Amino acid sequence: MILLFEIGFLEVTIWDILDVLIVGFLIYQIYKLLRGSLAFNIVVGLGLLFLVANIVTYLGMDMLSTILNSFVSLGLLALLIVFQPEVRRFLIVLGRGTIAGRENIVRRFLGREWNIEYNNATIQSVLRSVQGFSKTKTGALIIFSRDANVVSFSSSGVILEADISSKLLESIFNKESPLHDGAVIINDNKIHAASCVLPVSDNPNLPDTLGLRHRAAVGVTETTDVLALIVSEETGTFSIARGGKITSDLSLKQVENRLKKMYEEFYDID
Repeated sequence: MILLFEIGFLEVTIWDILDVLIVGFLIYQIYKLLRGSLAFNIVVGLGLLFLVANIVTYLGMDMLSTILNSFVSLGLLALLIVFQPEVRRFLIVLGRGTIAGRENIVRRFLGREWNIEYNNATIQSVLRSVQGFSKTKTGALIIFSRDANVVSFSSSGVILEADISSKLLESIFNKESPLHDGAVIINDNKIHAASCVLPVSDNPNLPDTLGLRHRAAVGVTETTDVLALIVSEETGTFSIARGGKITSDLSLKQVENRLKKMYEEFYDID
């Protein structure tokens, strides 16, 4: 054990510093994960309750201490239920890099590396369709995924497994189509499903002006590694959600750049 220095009777080693740095990093990551959610307020409240419980215990206030400690114990149990979406999101973020790297190694080994020209053709098909949606103010929500977890949402819609084309997307989101409500999920360069119901975000920091379609886009990106492209039915403007955050009022060129960047991230195109 390497002794670095002493503070009074306290000996500080390199492992103590490493321990503090790792714990600090984990606390910071948890803070970023929970920031802006209702769960964050619950953690703060539970932390304050734990602090007060220890103070009254130290002061010898036995009855109040027993009551508060009981609330703390129940609160810890409740966290497992309340934080279920956040825990799931944390585990997804933790494993995302490893899984993505393994998928790319498998693709190269099997000689199935994604073709850049094919991806560009897919992007252009999507851009042509959303440009038309913008002009006619047709609401649309398109999810681009490489995450197998998003496929679970397709059970609420209609499985298509169809080649991507602007005509098909226009048909799906046509206001007279029975599939126009809900989201289209694009997975493995196929229109995997349409009319899918997505989880709606409960983030209180989202603007009140955001409608259900935009909140669903944010909600699905909070728990899965996807990119959501939204066309507003009211204004015809473009928005993109990723990682639980939404960027609005994008130009068509900005949407194109984000989609190209997304394909580079998803499929490790050099």
